[in-house]
Amino acid sequence: MPSASSSRPRVQATAATPMAFARVIVAAYERYGQDPAEALKLAQITPAKLHQADARITAHQMEVLSGAAMQELDDEGVGAFSRKLPWGSYGMLARASLTAPDLRVALKRWCRHHALLVDDIRLSLVENNAGAAIAIEEHTDMRARGPGVREFSLVHVLRNIHGLACWYVDSRIGLQGATFPFSAPAHAEAFRHMFPGGPLKFDAARASIQFDARYLALPLRRDEKALRQMLQRALPLTVLQYRRDRLLVQQVRQALAAHPEQAHSADGLAELLHMSSRTLHRQLKEEGASLQQLKDEVRCERAKDLLYRSNKPVKQVAAATGFMNEKSFLRAFKAWTGTSPAEFRNRLASSDEPG
Repeated sequence: MPSASSSRPRVQATAATPMAFARVIVAAYERYGQDPAEALKLAQITPAKLHQADARITAHQMEVLSGAAMQELDDEGVGAFSRKLPWGSYGMLARASLTAPDLRVALKRWCRHHALLVDDIRLSLVENNAGAAIAIEEHTDMRARGPGVREFSLVHVLRNIHGLACWYVDSRIGLQGATFPFSAPAHAEAFRHMFPGGPLKFDAARASIQFDARYLALPLRRDEKALRQMLQRALPLTVLQYRRDRLLVQQVRQALAAHPEQAHSADGLAELLHMSSRTLHRQLKEEGASLQQLKDEVRCERAKDLLYRSNKPVKQVAAATGFMNEKSFLRAFKAWTGTSPAEFRNRLASSDEPG
């Protein structure tokens, strides 16, 4: 399935993927009575390296090994489930959701159709006041199929659907957190590369990823031609970040309004959004916005709201909207609205008077 990468995928040279995942794939070969030697050779993984407990491989090596295994074993689940997922199964799921009007419907379809292929787990889209989540309920014990199988399979499925969701809407979907129903493994630090953006919780009730529910309303931006192109290279398990985040402008506005003190500086705002200030400025530029522009918009709306809904003196309105003195506020408000705060308030008062 797809990674959340751009249309021109880049190979990560950093070896961050646990070798434990490669060992799970090799074990699947053994269960099917097949030889993994050629797949390991293609991925440039030596037998000695394979059995090194703390070894890591690159995303590209994992992609090559996974692709070879899924085709040679004719099982996109690489032995994790009680029945095979024949080569092309996940592509079929992606195609079945392609005509959905928005991401919410697409993900619900994907979860429902996945249950037609696999009995061992059930995926669901969960929405509540905290946001949205893709959650996995386990119906069988995948640990019985060998060491590491359960961890690898749950990680594999969550990263697949996250990658597909990003690809569908052509947007980075930042994660607000991820949970896993197993203890933190020895390679737990690798999970921060695989599920970046929010806190990780192990020994949880179920596997899940959480994200902002507003992404669910985004329309799908892909067609059949784009799907065919994506499926030609749809196996990277590492979720590479899209440069574009189609909700970033909304998220910045919300953070500026909800946390004015912490969001006063670019560094503080970037910390709230789990990114660097450099990345924040770059992504806003790609969205045709700037941090100063958004700050001005939020401060202007805050000022107008206070002038309309309260009797606070202009000096207090200036302080409440983050200005050090009344003079600079007056100058900024005139630039925003073309009028002074007093004139704005008087005009509103006149319009409220009965005619």
